[in-house]
Amino acid sequence: MARLVALESVLIAFVGTAEGLLLGLAWGAALQRGPEKVLAIPWTTIAEIVAVVGLAGLAAALVPAVRASRLNVLDAIATD
Repeated sequence: MARLVALESVLIAFVGTAEGLLLGLAWGAALQRGPEKVLAIPWTTIAEIVAVVGLAGLAAALVPAVRASRLNVLDAIATD
């Protein structure tokens, strides 16, 4: 159960990151002005952001994951 909660949190963090990066790149390309119109993509920075977001998603999932692992699934369902 704890793995499921942690995996879900990391997955949500990565989906949000991917959406933000894609929108940022699209807006950057659309709003670019100048004679050369070359979009410089900082791949190293993007990789660092993705790594930090993955760690942040995992860190945010730790407390709920530990709580979920301590609960009896049937008792948790009965009280919700």
